[in-house]
Amino acid sequence: MTTRFTKIIAALATAALIGVGSAPAMAAGQISIGFTPSDPEQAQALGMGLKMFSLVKGMSATGANAYQNGNGNSAGFNQNGSGNHGVIFQDGNGHNGTISQNGNNNTCGLFQFGQATNAQCMQNGNDQTGITTVFGF
Repeated sequence: MTTRFTKIIAALATAALIGVGSAPAMAAGQISIGFTPSDPEQAQALGMGLKMFSLVKGMSATGANAYQNGNGNSAGFNQNGSGNHGVIFQDGNGHNGTISQNGNNNTCGLFQFGQATNAQCMQNGNDQTGITTVFGF
């Protein structure tokens, strides 16, 4: 009885190892969550929060700000107009983030975590506010 039990366990373990070895590799990817306020009060609150975040992280509350912790990250900004604020926060490796703001008094936050994400924020017009958080795996 013990010999038969041992053979069954050995067969199950072998089958499991073969199954694991032939499973397809998990593909890399990313998940993005974005929020754009629906009324002026929400937009003002989010804009103020992003500016406060920038100050706490030692950046400016106006203009273009980037914080990067990791390797192989890139951040780019294009701002045309006045009163625009953009913050890119990257934690991890291989992130690519851009913010483009054409107009006045726009605020955008782009937060990237994990590995190898690619995201952008585009605002055309005036008084727009938004935030995007991206997780890469």
